[in-house]
Amino acid sequence: MNRTRRAPVPSPVLARSRSPLVALLAALVAASAVLLGAGSAEAAGYRYWSFWEGNGKNWEYATQGPSLLRPDDGTVQGFRFAVSEDSGDAAQPRRAPGFGAICADTPAKDGRKRVALVIDPGTSADAPDGEKPPAPRTACAQVAPDASSAEALAAVAKPLRYDSSAMLCAISGYPESGCGEQVSGEDGSAKPSSSPEPSGSARPGDASGAARDDGDGSGGGPSAGLLVGIGAVLLLGAAAVVQARRRR
Repeated sequence: MNRTRRAPVPSPVLARSRSPLVALLAALVAASAVLLGAGSAEAAGYRYWSFWEGNGKNWEYATQGPSLLRPDDGTVQGFRFAVSEDSGDAAQPRRAPGFGAICADTPAKDGRKRVALVIDPGTSADAPDGEKPPAPRTACAQVAPDASSAEALAAVAKPLRYDSSAMLCAISGYPESGCGEQVSGEDGSAKPSSSPEPSGSARPGDASGAARDDGDGSGGGPSAGLLVGIGAVLLLGAAAVVQARRRR
């Protein structure tokens, strides 16, 4: 006798369930996934000058602001203009930190120190609308022994522009406008920032030039960790309900 083979039972998580409770749980899981996706799509950065120190071979993100840091003679420091979220993904100056090459034409002088500076205005992709970044350049600042990094920069790269909170906005007049504005992650357009400044900006008055957490890191929405946790709990709950019904 031929037997009609029964079709396999669809997975209870993927199949359309008749239980309103399971359907509700599935909808909540889907909603959490949508929120996670929305949070990723709305990720934005900030357009600002970041501050770097050369260690002889590579660049390291500065751990002090330029007005507090008082570099020794022979130090190399860099400033890079770019769009980034924080110090973890900040773009480095595109020239190697070589003191000898930068200050080769500036002889040592008693009672003065030399600080090599790399000033990188970044690329057209990072430039504000209607502006074109100047070419990267280097300079050897010869300043007083107790001069800060901000004073060394002022000696070779005027005009500098600061905002009311002492954040460095422009070097040698670039950019002409704007200061640490938030940039949309979707189209690269600038929009008013709800934060006082971008994390990791070259703010001369800060005790640290490294990234700071100015809030809870939520950006005004639910955190990814929270949504993932909710999703996992809901999935387990849905599976448990379906399994219990199948056993009856």
